[in-house]
Amino acid sequence: MLNRILFVFLSLSLYSSASSLSCRWMEHRFRHFSEKTFKLLDTMANNSTNTTEDAEVEDTVAFPDHLYNQASKASAEDKLFFMAQVLEEIVSLFEEDHSAASWEEVTVEKFLILLSRQADGLRSCIGSHGHKKKSKKLHLYFHRLLHHVLERMEYSAEAWEMIRMEMKTHLMRAEIELAAPLLNN
Repeated sequence: MLNRILFVFLSLSLYSSASSLSCRWMEHRFRHFSEKTFKLLDTMANNSTNTTEDAEVEDTVAFPDHLYNQASKASAEDKLFFMAQVLEEIVSLFEEDHSAASWEEVTVEKFLILLSRQADGLRSCIGSHGHKKKSKKLHLYFHRLLHHVLERMEYSAEAWEMIRMEMKTHLMRAEIELAAPLLNN
């Protein structure tokens, strides 16, 4: 009888731990990296000579709310995969010519390193399930940002400030809608 009770207890504890995401990196490092990333973005804004505070990305590049809504309903692994792709797309975008922005190069480099490390950390949580297809719609959204904002505005300081604000929105949405539910388990 004692063996049956022990078996049931162990089975239930294994089931509950398998159903929720267990990732030391998310539990111990994600918030730290996230806070540093937001501070660097704010530093970039403070260093900006651009006076366009209310600039918004044009309507042809609408924020992909529907992709975040889909991701928020997905499994923990799919949420992590989506967040990692967002971070990688941001890194790729910021590797474009941002010389017109008045940001200190060291700050941009630290920002990109932090984003890359966050993406790596998220991927480490996914493990062997991390070989999924990237969201083509998300990639196309970032591609449109590059062409419809940066290229059309000739990589100006104003264009980069619009991109910086848009990326802050992405990072906030990823943290609030995708990461926070995983951290609260």
